[in-house]
Amino acid sequence: MTAANRLKQLVRHIKQCQCPIQAKNLHAIVVKSGAHLHGPLYSNTLIHLYAKARLLNDALQLFDEMPHRDLASWASLFTAYNHLHMPAHALLLFFRMIGAGDISPDHFIFATVVRACAMLPAVDVGRQLHAQFAVSPYCKDDVVKSSLVDFYAKCGLPDEAGKVFGSIVSKNVVSWTSLIYGYAMVGREGVVIELLRKMPCKNLRTWTAAISGFVQGRHTDESFRIFSEMRRDGVDIEDPFVLSSLIAGSSSLALLELGKQAHGLVLRLGYASNAYVTNALIDMYAKCSDLSSASKIFHDMRERDIISWTSIIVGMAQHGRGKEALSLYDDMVSTGLKPNEVTFTGLIYACSHVGLVEKGRAIFKSMVEEYGLRPSLQHYTCLLDLYSRSGDIDEAENVLKSMPFKPDETMWASLLSSCIRVGRTEIGVRIADDLLQTRPESPSTFVLMSNVYARAAMWDRVSTVRKSMMGLDRRKKPGYSWVDLGNDSRVFYAGETGNYPMKDEIFALLKELEAEMRKRGYVPDTTVVLHNMEQHDKEWQLFWHSERQAVAYALLGGGPPEKPVRVIKNLRICDDCHVVLKFICDIVRREIVVRDANRYHHFRDGKCSCSDFW
Repeated sequence: MTAANRLKQLVRHIKQCQCPIQAKNLHAIVVKSGAHLHGPLYSNTLIHLYAKARLLNDALQLFDEMPHRDLASWASLFTAYNHLHMPAHALLLFFRMIGAGDISPDHFIFATVVRACAMLPAVDVGRQLHAQFAVSPYCKDDVVKSSLVDFYAKCGLPDEAGKVFGSIVSKNVVSWTSLIYGYAMVGREGVVIELLRKMPCKNLRTWTAAISGFVQGRHTDESFRIFSEMRRDGVDIEDPFVLSSLIAGSSSLALLELGKQAHGLVLRLGYASNAYVTNALIDMYAKCSDLSSASKIFHDMRERDIISWTSIIVGMAQHGRGKEALSLYDDMVSTGLKPNEVTFTGLIYACSHVGLVEKGRAIFKSMVEEYGLRPSLQHYTCLLDLYSRSGDIDEAENVLKSMPFKPDETMWASLLSSCIRVGRTEIGVRIADDLLQTRPESPSTFVLMSNVYARAAMWDRVSTVRKSMMGLDRRKKPGYSWVDLGNDSRVFYAGETGNYPMKDEIFALLKELEAEMRKRGYVPDTTVVLHNMEQHDKEWQLFWHSERQAVAYALLGGGPPEKPVRVIKNLRICDDCHVVLKFICDIVRREIVVRDANRYHHFRDGKCSCSDFW
């Protein structure tokens, strides 16, 4: 065999290799044979091989040691970064290539780097790449244009995607599908339907992209309508992913009735044993506060993966069922499965809800030491919540000081709330002072700051907080609550007193309930109203908070007593409404479930599952 043939055979071996050890052995053979001196072909192939084997450090070392690099050398590393979902590194590498100045990107590199921009997303960099591509020799390349369509679509800029799409000579399924997804994500249902009708080669993947786009953009009603359109078009559901998208849409807005419809369709189409679909159903029922259904599906599964266990564990934790979550974790570990980052979030959260401080501390420690996982900001937030709930303010503050992340407003607000609850006013004032300088975004944070200043009799700062709150009113998103009655739904906005269906009946019921609450000792907590107005006006403003209207509307809608009232609120529920709903659930003898911006609240028998900490 000639030397040339031996080298060709070596390249074939490298391309067929799948094992990391084989990769290193072949690399050694290349070096010993001197093949790497015959040009970058072998090194480029090895870089690709190392990327497939997830040996990125070896790929980088080989790249840096190469005496000569061509476009394929750079492209191999770009592809490796995208393959390993490291788009930011791909962009840094691109800037390094451009900075070197001795090589210009070709059509393949343009397409690869644009894909990295879409993954991040990095809008400004992507637009710069588009401008470079437009003046390059490859400006007519349809593959790059297709990548640009996908980039603009995923960045929420479908009109710009549409302009690039119009310039593509050979429009394929990929570019059509990307454009449809982009318009779906921003809720442009009419445009999506028009594109679907014009598309000459649509398939199940195209319809799935449209439905998934609507779900990603939280346009759940539109996703179900497009699904109905797909069914009318006679498309066979050969892949259950489209069903998972519908179930995920039901989860995002806690649309239990729609979720049940999707579940029924799963059963009729024979996908009940598909793990991907079943895991989505567990998550959906948990987020819709139907834990009994979530638990039944979980226990009926023949085979459970880490996502199955994590979905049920996190679901139990989010609803305050900490002991069940920890018991499930023990069962999971006994099967030999290793928990992931999401599992630990749910576990630490569960410990905080049942006051198991030492258990939570041990779980956080095992995450790092036993499983080698790096805690995220969310894990530290849960750990802080654990200490805060137990009243250990000093330990909670140590978490803030020692963690490798900058604390966000949620963490500071959680610690501030704990200071108020356990009477650590001095620390609370210090935290409020820091928050005042950073200009918080959440109205509930301003309420906490006002309360801590009021407890310290620092009335000048209470006034400052109120003025800051007035400035926030001009830019904050309005508070609203949404209630789903199955065949009817309604959104209520805070302070909404205009004409809308059943306004008089809602007013009458709320007045009746308020009278009964006052007999039982209710006194409106007007400290949550930071505006300068008379006491009566403050109580009137509280009266029209959106969650009270939503609950009243649901109660007027009837339904069996055993059926909970389910409400979604976009902001944190205020202290006064939290008290009011505890009274109402006891008066009407019906469970009320509120999913606010922080957590789930189950109001039952005059109590809340959050134990008055949220």
